[in-house]
Amino acid sequence: MEVVVSEDVKKKVEKHKDKINKFKKAVLQKFDKYVIGIGVFPLLKGETEPKTVNLFILIDDYDSKKMNKLELREKTITVVEGIAKTTDPLFKTETMLISDLKEAMYDAKWDILSDIGNCALIYDKGMLGALKAAEIHKNMSVKKFERYILSYIAVGSLFRGDANYNDIDVFVVVDDTDVKRMPRIELKDKLRAIIQGMGLQAGQMAGLKGAQFHVQTYILTDFWESVKDANPVIFTMLRDGVPLFDRGVFMPWKLLLKMGRIKPSQEAIDMNMELGERLVQRTRAKLLSIIGEDLFYAAMNPAQAALMLYGIPPPTPKETVKLLDEIFVKKEKLLEKKYVTVLEKVRQYYKDVEHGKITTIKGKDIDSLLDMIEDYLKRIRKLFDQIDKKNERESILNTYDTCIAIARDSLYLSGEKKISVTKIDEIFKKGLVEKGLIPEKYLRILKSVIKTKKEYDRGKLSKQEVIKANKEAKVFITALVDYIQRQKSIELERAKVRFKYGKEYGEVLLLDKVAFITNNIKERDKIDIADIKNGRLVNLKKSSLEEFEKYIAKLTIPSRVFIKETIFEDLKSLFGKDIHILVNY
Repeated sequence: MEVVVSEDVKKKVEKHKDKINKFKKAVLQKFDKYVIGIGVFPLLKGETEPKTVNLFILIDDYDSKKMNKLELREKTITVVEGIAKTTDPLFKTETMLISDLKEAMYDAKWDILSDIGNCALIYDKGMLGALKAAEIHKNMSVKKFERYILSYIAVGSLFRGDANYNDIDVFVVVDDTDVKRMPRIELKDKLRAIIQGMGLQAGQMAGLKGAQFHVQTYILTDFWESVKDANPVIFTMLRDGVPLFDRGVFMPWKLLLKMGRIKPSQEAIDMNMELGERLVQRTRAKLLSIIGEDLFYAAMNPAQAALMLYGIPPPTPKETVKLLDEIFVKKEKLLEKKYVTVLEKVRQYYKDVEHGKITTIKGKDIDSLLDMIEDYLKRIRKLFDQIDKKNERESILNTYDTCIAIARDSLYLSGEKKISVTKIDEIFKKGLVEKGLIPEKYLRILKSVIKTKKEYDRGKLSKQEVIKANKEAKVFITALVDYIQRQKSIELERAKVRFKYGKEYGEVLLLDKVAFITNNIKERDKIDIADIKNGRLVNLKKSSLEEFEKYIAKLTIPSRVFIKETIFEDLKSLFGKDIHILVNY
């Protein structure tokens, strides 16, 4: 958004740029501690062309100690005029003290603000920029709401010479006495939103990056009530505020306050006294809530987090104290008993506050609790690291044990009977990889898992390497499980005998000690089980698909079962003499 500067000012600055900088440098060398800002003003009254360069110099007399205001005014005006004449005869200066500018505002001489709003800032500590932004914002508000804007007041540090363009405070009083279309509360909210939005826009137009307008918008009826109720904020505004625009509302009240004619009512006095007492009560309640909620959860939540990291679902507060003791103090021996005592103490405080047993607490008691809990939290953080290391070791061991076990099962399925764990990678290579049953990359992963386990035992493994090893191991386990299941499926198919009787088809799965019999392969959930003894099917009884699947899951590889004639005789007795055994079905 383009910065607001009048066209004649732009031409002057561009034309006399070098001389203006020379003037600025000379003035700052002479009055560097007093100069607040230097700007180039628009045309003087009566000028038709931008012949003269009108320079405005604002002087801080807020904290002047070496000379009084009169001396400061006369000296700065004389010296600045001399510097201007020696720099360029066309340079005209207007030097003003902050106190003079403030008095001009009290006297409704707002033309100077209009000039500031259109000037080019040559040097500024913040105040000229803030005034420029405030003037733009004021004009936007008056243009938007016209006669309804009664007063536009600068408050805070703006007229003390230590203005901060990021902290511009203004009060706007708006007339609501003839508003009929909406409730006053709605009007106030809408006005506040619009005027604050224009404040951001005005800061951008003034060239102030990140400028923030702290705008308090008052409707006239609320303003009047606040005066009657002796609202401290309103009294401060009347006492210290400087009007940048006023339709006869602010200044009369300011003068009445100065004359001592505005006095708080007895109701206002009583109200403020009661307010103090209520605030003390609220402070006590807040202190209790610190224990009743904040400190309790500050201690309880990390303890629950530690238990969750260990692998336990989030417990109740009472269970948390018990589990912290049982698991980390007694079982794992990772935590000192005193930290469980701290947690129990805080929990008991919480319960006592909740049940009304504790109704007051002193600040020193809270400080003591804070120190205790901060030490507790440091220890729980260390506990997290201990649990992480424990989990790392367990994950490495579980990964290693799982990979070794599944490698042995795979080798067993391939016909290897003697499998040494210390040489399992060599046996894996000969029994599976070289036979073309398993791709070679899984041998590399197995070797990596074995190496990772050794490196971890030596303490030479980082957390990232542990994560990488576990990730690779998952790939290995998934591939080997698929291989085992395929091989088991093939072996199970070999152990099945299918038969036909009448129009129905059935099958019997002959395992080492038992046989599962399906009377009708179209109804596989109806299964019988029988023991195999001396080549005969005995103790026939009903089974289930669930029992069948559990048995198969535990089975590493079906043993070779030789079918004797007695098996066929038993099938005949079960399904009739016209039973036919199916081959390659």
